Amino acid sequence: MPSLKKVIVYTDGSARSNPDGPGGYGAVLYYTDPNGKTHSRQLSQGYERTTNNRMEMMAVISALEALKPPCDVTIHSDSQYVVNAFEKGWLDNWQKKNWKRGKEPVKNVDLWKRMLKAMEGHAVHFEWVRGHAGNPDNETCDRLATSAADNGPWLKDEGYAG
Repeated sequence: MPSLKKVIVYTDGSARSNPDGPGGYGAVLYYTDPNGKTHSRQLSQGYERTTNNRMEMMAVISALEALKPPCDVTIHSDSQYVVNAFEKGWLDNWQKKNWKRGKEPVKNVDLWKRMLKAMEGHAVHFEWVRGHAGNPDNETCDRLATSAADNGPWLKDEGYAG
C-alpha cells in the first residue's frame, strides 16, 4: 500500500463583534513533492454574520475539502475548541449522546458533521498552537482570516442561527 501524501495545515478563524459580526477564516496548506519541492496554497473566505468558533471550524473544513487524494494531514490550530473536540474525545461523546452536552444541544452540529465528512479517507491529526505568539504560519492565517472578515467578499453562513 503506498504511503499517504503528507500535508501540513495551519488554520485560523476570526469574527468581529463575536458573536454575530462579520467573520472570516484563513488556511495555509503545505506539501513537499517526491522531488523535495515544497508547494503551498492559501485559502480564505469572509462571512456576513457568524462566530469565531464557526470560522475556526470553516478554516479546517476548507483545508480538508481542498485535498483530493487521501492524505496524512497534520492540522495546526490555535482553537482549543476544535483541537480538544478531537484530542479530548468531546466529539465522540457528543455523537454518542445524540449531539448533546448534558441536556443542551451541541453548537455548530452542521459544521462538525461537515468536518467529519471532509476527514473521510484522510489520516488527520490535530495540534494546538498558541495564537498571536509569533508562529509565522499562524500569523499568516490570522491575517488571511481578519482580512476576509474586514474586506469580504462575504458569504452567508447558512448554518448560523444568531
